[in-house]
Amino acid sequence: MVAERVRRGLRREEIVTAAAGLFARHGFHGVSIGDIGSAVGMSGPGIYRHFPSKEAVLSEMLIGISEQLLDQGSRRVIAAPDAPAALDALLRWYIDFALSEAALISVQHQELANVPEPARRQIRRLQRLFVEEWVTVLSELSPDAPQTRLRGAVHATFGLLNSTPHSASELPAQDMAGLLYTMASAALAAAAAE
Repeated sequence: MVAERVRRGLRREEIVTAAAGLFARHGFHGVSIGDIGSAVGMSGPGIYRHFPSKEAVLSEMLIGISEQLLDQGSRRVIAAPDAPAALDALLRWYIDFALSEAALISVQHQELANVPEPARRQIRRLQRLFVEEWVTVLSELSPDAPQTRLRGAVHATFGLLNSTPHSASELPAQDMAGLLYTMASAALAAAAAE
């Protein structure tokens, strides 16, 4: 029984991962259930044993990554000895994520409108909480800076970091990571300065 649940969970994860790559390359509407099934070596209708619809695959994908980002970001902030270390940890970890998960970033940016309610509201709530983790750290570094300014800076920094599906193909990943770190650090420092 437990082994069967684990196997089904792994299969669902495999389906979601394959769908992310397909949605990133072809768009949500350019991918069929049959395409997803083929990508994981099963028939299209076989997908329905795991998900009731293509929208459900997309919803689980984006809810899952939003929960993961919030959880991992929070863990890094809690583990850091102070605000500078927390910001450094957040930046380095998120840059690694952005460089390694370009498909998920593309899907989130392009396909969120195809997620049915209330899943879309849940994703947006998780994203807001994730942004607030960063704003809280920046507030500790610059207590006099307005929250709205810091929040705007965090969103702008995510815009920079989430551009990796389009900007990271010409440089080796390590070089791109260093460039992104330098640029994001400078952007956040500028926002915190009055």
